[in-house]
Amino acid sequence: MTSTRRDFLKKATLSGAGIVGAGMMSCSRASGSDPFPQKQGQTFNMSGYAAPGLDVVRIGIVGLGNRGTGTVRRLASIEGVEIRALCDLEPDRVQRSADLIEHLGHKPDFYSGDEDAWKRMCEKPDLDLIAIATPWHLHTPQCVYAMENDKHAYVELPAATTMEECWELVETSERTRKHCVQMSGSCAGGLSATILNMVRQGFFGDVIHGEGCYIHTLTGFYLFDKDMYHNMWRLNENIGRSGNLYPQHGMVPIMQMMDIGYGDKLDYCCSISSDDFDLGPTAERLAAEDDYWKQYVGRDYRGNMNVTVFKTVKGRTIVMQHDVSTSRPRGRSMLSGTRAFYETGPARLSTTEQHTGWGSYRWLADEEFREVQEKYTPETNRRFAEFTRLAEQIDRGGHSYYRTSPVDWRLIDCLRNGLPVDMDVYEAATSSAVTPLSIYSAKNRAFVENIPDFTKGAWETNQRGLDLNFERGGGTTKLV
Repeated sequence: MTSTRRDFLKKATLSGAGIVGAGMMSCSRASGSDPFPQKQGQTFNMSGYAAPGLDVVRIGIVGLGNRGTGTVRRLASIEGVEIRALCDLEPDRVQRSADLIEHLGHKPDFYSGDEDAWKRMCEKPDLDLIAIATPWHLHTPQCVYAMENDKHAYVELPAATTMEECWELVETSERTRKHCVQMSGSCAGGLSATILNMVRQGFFGDVIHGEGCYIHTLTGFYLFDKDMYHNMWRLNENIGRSGNLYPQHGMVPIMQMMDIGYGDKLDYCCSISSDDFDLGPTAERLAAEDDYWKQYVGRDYRGNMNVTVFKTVKGRTIVMQHDVSTSRPRGRSMLSGTRAFYETGPARLSTTEQHTGWGSYRWLADEEFREVQEKYTPETNRRFAEFTRLAEQIDRGGHSYYRTSPVDWRLIDCLRNGLPVDMDVYEAATSSAVTPLSIYSAKNRAFVENIPDFTKGAWETNQRGLDLNFERGGGTTKLV
């Protein structure tokens, strides 16, 4: 090789390195420019914290629309609960909710008529828990005000919509030592609890990958319905920000199966959204027939499909999808381990013993699957099913949010028995943080974004939440 050729290759190599380096620098940030910086110094660790036990859990409920009405019915059907206060901007909703539970002996005070009525309810001294089922933008302010007024907070999804709100929930909970618990999106009961029990007992081997979603067509009969949401708040949430706006139903169960916050943590993520092919055209079509909808024409609607990908510190991966506007079947969730694979829609299970060759495997037959479920059904499922059977005279039909759930039951049971709650504020903050993270990443061409650690390092030593087999006690609260 001549010196001329060596010089040429050397220069080409250095030039290529410069191009790569420049590219890497374009994706990095200057010091201090992270839009979601990590905070340091935990005030108090709420993971595993047990507040003093309560013989009776005295509850105030704010937001009595679609889900709020269900919340009233669900909580009023649990032993040791007194619904002491009901609040909504519209007085007729308060009266309607009170009428639903009068036969159970609940006689709540009424709060309504103005924007600050919920604050007066939170200030009521004889309450232990505030249940919140209001529009999303009110969730964090109401949780914070409840905790600052010496009440635990029980909040519909999402607990927060911005990263600042996520941190505010964590810091307030730690400072006041009051719990902040999300109402749903959990492995607290049903088949999800059985799968979690299987994971914890090694059935799946090492968990490698999980996928979840919220794919649920809401365009024609929810988002663009004048009577469904107060002041069209749900449709308005889909304007001006494009990302995963409602991640908890798919995300939290997988977080629990991967011990996120209890031995592993979300490390980084990236996100991408499609354009909007549905919401804008729907507004235009409706506006041609009704002038009311003209205000929604030409708005900056979120992309119909969002996909967000995560990696954990221990090397696991997660994929989350969000689409509530296009006409497609509901999505599937799945969990993959070194020894087994599970997916929903319909629920089915396969193990490495069923793999028969290149790309070939079989699902467990129905009878085999039932046998596995019976073997791994946790005690929480069995106890809740028995209490439900004993109280089966109560109407538990209709929407799922009208039926008392294992999440409701376990929260009240833990508060009454002085036990750590199954889901703490860190779970609420971490799952809610998916929304601002996905919005930022999707806006910046799938920028890889670090995920804040709301436990501030405590995840490495925290003990598992969600006590599936009453190892810490409890399981004594009945349904009525």
